[in-house]
Amino acid sequence: MPKIKRPEDGIPAKCVWFDRKKYVIVNFSIQQPRDIQCEITDDYVILCCKDVDDNIIYNEIHFYDKVMRHDSRERPYDRTVNLLLRKQTPDKAWPRLTKDTARPSWMAVDFDNWRDWENEEDDGREEFEYYAEMMQDLQKKGAPPSMDDLDFDDD
Repeated sequence: MPKIKRPEDGIPAKCVWFDRKKYVIVNFSIQQPRDIQCEITDDYVILCCKDVDDNIIYNEIHFYDKVMRHDSRERPYDRTVNLLLRKQTPDKAWPRLTKDTARPSWMAVDFDNWRDWENEEDDGREEFEYYAEMMQDLQKKGAPPSMDDLDFDDD
C-alpha cells in the first residue's frame, strides 16, 4: 500500500525517460520543486511535490520490470526532479517505462539521450576487427614510400 496518498487536485508533471544497461533514468519537468515526497519501490514510483505556482504535482508510475529500490534515488534541481532507477535485471532492455502498454500523455521517450546499447559490445568488437584487419593489410604492402625526392619551395 503506497505511503503517499493521491491528492484530489494533483496534476501530473511531464516526464521523459531513457534506458541504460543497468539503469533507467526519468526526468520530471517541474519548475522549482519543493515539499518533495518520493516513494520508490521495486514495482512503482510515486512523486508528489509543489511547483513554483503552488500547483500540487503527482505522478505514479508502475514499472515495466523490477528495480532495486535501495540503489535508486531522486535528485531535485531548479527545473527538474531526476530519478535514477537501478534495474534488478541489468542488460535487459526496457521497451517502455510502464507495465501497462498504454503510454500516459505526460510521458515521452528522451530521444536525445536514447542509445541502442543492446548490441553495443558487438558493434565495438566489429569495429576493432575492421581496424585490425586494415592494419594487417597495410603491413603486407611493405614499408611506406620514401618522400625524400619531393621538392618544397621555400617562397
